[in-house]
Parts: sequence; structure tokens; C-alpha cells
Amino acid sequence: MHTTHLPKILGDNRHHFHQVIPLPRNPRLVLLDFSANNSALVRDLDTLGDTARFTNYVESLVNGAAAGVGGYSEDRVIYRRSPHFVSGAEPRSIHLGVDIWMSAGTPVLAPLDSRLHSFRDNQGFGDYGPTVILEHELEETTFYTLYGHLSRESLAGLQENQSVAVGQQIGEIGPYPENGDWPPHLHFQIIADMLGMKGDFPGVAAPSQRDHYLQLCPDPNLILQFDILNMPF
Repeated sequence: MHTTHLPKILGDNRHHFHQVIPLPRNPRLVLLDFSANNSALVRDLDTLGDTARFTNYVESLVNGAAAGVGGYSEDRVIYRRSPHFVSGAEPRSIHLGVDIWMSAGTPVLAPLDSRLHSFRDNQGFGDYGPTVILEHELEETTFYTLYGHLSRESLAGLQENQSVAVGQQIGEIGPYPENGDWPPHLHFQIIADMLGMKGDFPGVAAPSQRDHYLQLCPDPNLILQFDILNMPF
């Protein structure tokens, strides 16, 4: 498909999307920075391999807000905690989704009428853990949304190609270690073309492939519509 068309379609104000995570009206959200610009994080990188300590750090940043959010196209240092991202010729560090940092057990909802494309438990330290991918169609254009770091229970009873109604619960944010051993959060990603993959898709790209993957995976805030993610730094 022509990936350049998808942002325009999603940005058309005639389309209305259901919340992916149930939030109160006008919620207080906190923008989290996991790049090298976060000097406090960089000083304490050696602690991030301990998921309990990492979770405490995230909770201290959220500090009573409805959620912590952010990360799209961010060049992150936190992936150094896992061999999943640093193996190979070039470490991967460019985040292709938006993360929503909330408590385990928080429901995850379908933003549009959908078909369940695929699902998988992507096990391994730093991976997605339980993952669901939905297929959508708008203006005769097919695209996909990925939901990573769910609970294992979220995958129970699922079947590929089953219909999913807008607003239907498709899972819940999972606890560590079953969510890939991360502080509880949802990784939400838009994908223009699955490239033949099922149940998995890169959520982090190597810097040399940044432009290619950002075109393939447009800004998730086109669906999430969090005001804080549209504010200039």
C-alpha cells in the first residue's frame, strides 16, 4: 500500500476513534523521556535491568497522574537493558509506537471496528510478551494496530479473523515478568503494512532504518489524540 496516504486518512477529522485505554475526561498525563536527554536516567542506567526498580522509577515519574505517555520516534537508552535490542550489527533504539504507562490490569480497547489479524506471546526479556494485532479499514485503506505487553490471560480464547467491535476490550496491560519483563504499560503502534508477519512486528528500529520505519509506522497519536503529545518541547 502507499504508506504516505495513511497519516492523511487517520488525520481526517471525520473519523472518530474510541479510547484505546479508558481515561477520565481531560486526564492529567505526564510525558516520559527515555532518551539520552534524561540525565537522571542516564546516570542510573545500570538499575534498569532490575524490573522492580525500573517500575518504581516509572511510578515516581507518573506520580499520581492518570498515565505516563510518549516515546514515538524517540531514540531511547532504555533498550540497552536487553540483549533483544543490542544483538546484531547495529543496536536498535528508535521507538516506533507510543507507550502508555499504567497499572497492570488496565483494560485495552479497540479504537475501531476490526478483525483480529494475529496474536502471539513474544516471550523473552525485553520483548513484547503477549501481543495482539488488529486489522482495520478506512477509506478502502487497510492498516493495523499492535498492542504489546499485555497479560497472558488476554490471549485466552482468541481466534484469528474474529470480528472485534469498536470499544470492545481486547486485553489488559500485563504485569512483569509475563509482559516481556517491563514496568506495566501498553505499547501501541500503527502499521501500514505487516510485511507478511503475524503476531509480531518491530517496535524498535535501528537508527539507520529510522526514516523507513517511521513511514511504515505513522504517529500513533493520530488515533490516541493525546494533547500532551502535540505540544512543542
